[in-house]
Amino acid sequence: MIKMWVKIMCGDKIENQMTYTSIDNFTNDTFYLHIAEICHKLDIPSPIVLPMHIKHFVNYNNTSFKQRDFVESINFDKLVIENIRTS
Repeated sequence: MIKMWVKIMCGDKIENQMTYTSIDNFTNDTFYLHIAEICHKLDIPSPIVLPMHIKHFVNYNNTSFKQRDFVESINFDKLVIENIRTS
């Protein structure tokens, strides 16, 4: 099971947020699918997921996507994904 806190940030302000939960376990290969589902639910474009994003998520339990990670233009500064650890 994976659980993530997703924040859309404009500057230092949280413009929108949600908690994403999936019964699937996290794997490097399925990370993009989770991000695509999150973006669909938030009605925002999906970013390009690079190995750097997966590495940050695995090592630091968070990652962020900025304008340079999106093909389409976005109306926010960054998308932040944080892992919520469950016991």
